[in-house]
Amino acid sequence: MSETSPTDNGRNLLNEQVAAVQEPSTNPLLFEAAWEVCSQTGGIYTVLRSKAPAAVTRWGDNYVLIGPYHEAAARIEFEPAPLNGIVGEAVEQLRHSGVEVHTGRWLITGRPRVILINVRSAWHKLGEWKYYLWKDHGITVPDGDWQVEEYVAFGNIVADLLVYVRERAGNQPMLAHFHEWQAAVAIPRLKHRQAKIPLVFTTHATLVGRSLSAANVDLYDWLPGIDGEAVAREHQIYGRFQIEKAAAHACDIFTTVSGITALEAEQFLGRKPDVLTPNGLNVERFAAPYQFQNLHRENKELIHEFVMGHFFPSYTFDLDRTLYIFTAGRYEYRNKGFDVVIEALYQLNQRLKADPQGMTVVCFIIAPAPYRALNVTTLNRQAMFHELRDTCMNIREDMGRRLFRAVAHGRMPTLEDLIDEFSMVRIKRMGYAWRQGPPPTIVTHDLVDDANDQVLNHLRHRNLLNWPDDPVKVVFHPQFITSTSPVLGLEYDQFVRGCNLGVFPSYYEPWGYTPMECVIRGIPAITSDLSGFGAYVMSHFPDHDDNGIFVARRRGATFASTTAQVTSWLYALTRMSRRERIAQRNRVESHAEHFDWSNMSQYYRAACRRALQMYYPDQDVMASDEELARRGDAPMRRPNTRRGRHLVRHDRNP
Repeated sequence: MSETSPTDNGRNLLNEQVAAVQEPSTNPLLFEAAWEVCSQTGGIYTVLRSKAPAAVTRWGDNYVLIGPYHEAAARIEFEPAPLNGIVGEAVEQLRHSGVEVHTGRWLITGRPRVILINVRSAWHKLGEWKYYLWKDHGITVPDGDWQVEEYVAFGNIVADLLVYVRERAGNQPMLAHFHEWQAAVAIPRLKHRQAKIPLVFTTHATLVGRSLSAANVDLYDWLPGIDGEAVAREHQIYGRFQIEKAAAHACDIFTTVSGITALEAEQFLGRKPDVLTPNGLNVERFAAPYQFQNLHRENKELIHEFVMGHFFPSYTFDLDRTLYIFTAGRYEYRNKGFDVVIEALYQLNQRLKADPQGMTVVCFIIAPAPYRALNVTTLNRQAMFHELRDTCMNIREDMGRRLFRAVAHGRMPTLEDLIDEFSMVRIKRMGYAWRQGPPPTIVTHDLVDDANDQVLNHLRHRNLLNWPDDPVKVVFHPQFITSTSPVLGLEYDQFVRGCNLGVFPSYYEPWGYTPMECVIRGIPAITSDLSGFGAYVMSHFPDHDDNGIFVARRRGATFASTTAQVTSWLYALTRMSRRERIAQRNRVESHAEHFDWSNMSQYYRAACRRALQMYYPDQDVMASDEELARRGDAPMRRPNTRRGRHLVRHDRNP
């Protein structure tokens, strides 16, 4: 086991990289390349999309994103427009070479300039590009691996584009930042061509680390003895691994998102990251403090409606004494800590049975899994619930008219005055149809491989089957939450705000957006010390557990001890009063502004400064935010120090 803790590793790097440096006066060009630009395909998309407003504020139109052109995604996220200046001239030269290039704006907050490349338009050059990758860098790309071939084409075209810009830029500095190995082929190619362009490479997770964790290897316990190259060959990802390693060694500044991933990178890629670039989100403040708590109450009512429809046909419980917790993420049973969550739910169920306080806990497991269709029973129950609600609403309107008439006639109304016989019959018929015998299902969909599903089998093993006497209930929703779902019918933001706790005790999580999204919304969260976010919280907030950001110990800990720790936090939640839970949400929410990109982007700026100073040591190349504000070249976004509440800014609908 490595003796270097990821928390210490991250703290040391973060402290080193934000050291004061000489601030320049001439604004350079910044190009940021990633496969996820204008294409919602993964976590890096969230990073780029949420970071873009802060980048545009800092760099203005000198900030240009580069990504692949995917027509379906571009129709939604991309607004075509010509690019002017030297960048536009370089694009035209690329087009004259036969490459299809689209320029315009990304339809998100900040509306950054974007260049999208159709890699298939230059497919005839693929053989030549693969040959030079092998000849100049020793990287072998097997024939038929069309995904890697697309990344090779993308990287070579991006390298051409940046060289064309460099040829026209004269004395203007420029910088290129690449995210993840899919966009990184350009880095060794640019170095080979001796282009005078500072290069930054960020890996958000190592290929070997992901492969080993997916194979249930105790990655961090055995990290010092793992041969990354041997693992890459064994898992048949050697060509991809070669690209990732070549980029890590060829770039000028190598960064990763956390101290956890830094340990992996040093072991597998053979280079210690120069800078850590932890992730952030966009946060806006509420005008009044009470709005934050009102959102929780309003959205909890929406979850109440689903719970009534799902459970109440079989049995009822007190919704005022019901807590909602959830876990969510890719369906990686062990990596995402679903095994810990389910085991903790079992232990919590046993403790609440032994010491009943009338509390009910409903846990939602949100993880996409292959399914055939929505469960018929679940759909029927929700349909009946909505019909029952609509019937009662109609009767309520009629009762209002009858009440008014009775009082207007000067008499106190009786039940017969308020509800006529027809309405009474409707209520009784609906009530009889509403009540059903079987317990509610633990899964909302019919899974393709129900018998071998790891989550369902663990729930069945622990008899967490939503029995009436179980204080802990479970709902497995094998699909991401959207407002168009006929089951939950909520936006993810609404769902999170309505819950009381998010539980994410991950074993492998290079960063971890889900717990951070809870904190941003003022919802307590459990993360782990093996997630980048958890390690960051431990190094920056020593009293995090007291403030509702719980970090489960997984590094060097047994499964049983981690589960016991998570169970204790869940049990403590059930013993808190409403006032205590409100106070805890306030403490959690008070940390939200720290994770705004206005603060977190300082680490990306530190990486850019270090890269630029390697090429321009005697020049003021990159102005500080304060300098820009003084000159009026760009607005400076300062944190609002007034006491208020935070709101995640949504960019889904520009």
